Amino acid sequence: MAADLSQIVKAYDVRGVVPDQWDEALAELFGAAFVRVTDAEAIVIGHDMRPSSPGLAAAFARGATRLGADVTLIGLCSTDQLYFASGQFGLPGAMFTASHNPARYNGIKMCRAGAAPVGQDTGLADIRAMVERWTEQGAPEAAATAGTVTERDTLEDYAAHLRSLVDLTAIRPLKVVVDAGNGMGGHTVPTVLDGLPLDVVPMYFELDGTFPNHEANPLDPKNIVDLQERVRAEGADLGLAFDGDADRCFVVDENGGPVSPSAITALVAARELAKHGGSGTVIHNLITSWSVPEVVREHGGTPVRTRVGHSFIKEEMAKSGAIFGGEHSAHYYFKDFWNADTGMLAALHVLAALGGQDGPLSALVSSYDRYASSGEINSTVDDQAARLAAVKAAFGDREGVTLDELDGLTVTAADWWFNVRASNTEPLLRLNVEARDEAAMAKVRDEALALIRG
Repeated sequence: MAADLSQIVKAYDVRGVVPDQWDEALAELFGAAFVRVTDAEAIVIGHDMRPSSPGLAAAFARGATRLGADVTLIGLCSTDQLYFASGQFGLPGAMFTASHNPARYNGIKMCRAGAAPVGQDTGLADIRAMVERWTEQGAPEAAATAGTVTERDTLEDYAAHLRSLVDLTAIRPLKVVVDAGNGMGGHTVPTVLDGLPLDVVPMYFELDGTFPNHEANPLDPKNIVDLQERVRAEGADLGLAFDGDADRCFVVDENGGPVSPSAITALVAARELAKHGGSGTVIHNLITSWSVPEVVREHGGTPVRTRVGHSFIKEEMAKSGAIFGGEHSAHYYFKDFWNADTGMLAALHVLAALGGQDGPLSALVSSYDRYASSGEINSTVDDQAARLAAVKAAFGDREGVTLDELDGLTVTAADWWFNVRASNTEPLLRLNVEARDEAAMAKVRDEALALIRG
């Protein structure tokens, strides 16, 4: 009987509990399917610090070499370091990580050569179908000549590439607290920031996939409390927090206040536009702040709105030739980084912007953080479609209100907007609200929540 992979093959990656939902035997089949679908003669593989990651990566490599593909193993790395290797070597890549998920989870983020995304519509559905068939009919026939396996360390080259994109050598000295959450930031940060005019205060740099201090998910406010307290205690200029695979970076200011990822998107967009002569396209997803397209236009750029999700951002980046893209989840995408996302490069931009002037970070980002927002509010519902329909009916006929359904339902008025989107994996609706002031935001938030929760 074929394996049912519907629970672990997501929109953009493979992710599930090991060994309950998937194991090394399935990883080997995924490796073979990845080579078959990408038609690759060679691939690159990296992994994070989770206990199951080395074994899963090795199994994936066996599947790839069995079909004749040569494999370069780069070992422990961040996800954006794997994207760097894919771009630098011109090879399809696979990263073994479950990002911010708990320790019992693991997954595979896959890309084509040049870090181009592999999602449901760009190969992942085909990979799933192939693996399901092989679990029923047996593994594919081995190639006449097996592929080779080579080990290669890319950390220094990755760090050098990032530092070639943002010059930090002339900034004023800064004190920065970095919370790696026992994830891959503890591996990459020391090399990337080495020798710069920075006093780095490390937190939880020990690689430990059991996450003994807190979940490596800075999007949840409880996971940045330690960082906020340490920034204040140290009198630091700012704090940085990375998620488990260190592809996302969150920022807190000198007071320990969290800086909105939309404000970071706007700040980096302004810097990238200046770098590209004051023109260029910048992608932003539909739950980023109104501040983002405003700042992009003010700096000569063209904002383009897209759906939430990295495959949509990367697709639009490639189609439009965009120089930069940002999501409110703290994923930041750069043309100079093969259109891939790298939290580390965004962090370097923040450090360069702060160190290039004399004021505190709170003052610097205030011009990019112009509105009151709710943050993302999740509600468990019995019927996602019915609740969305109720919201649409309640707001659809109001004067001065527009609706669009690019991704869920976005309702926009002169002084506020909100978006409601269904989760792909859970019975949840996700609400994001923004308004010109706190009172208006709270009023719209409460009305929308009442409709969502029935």
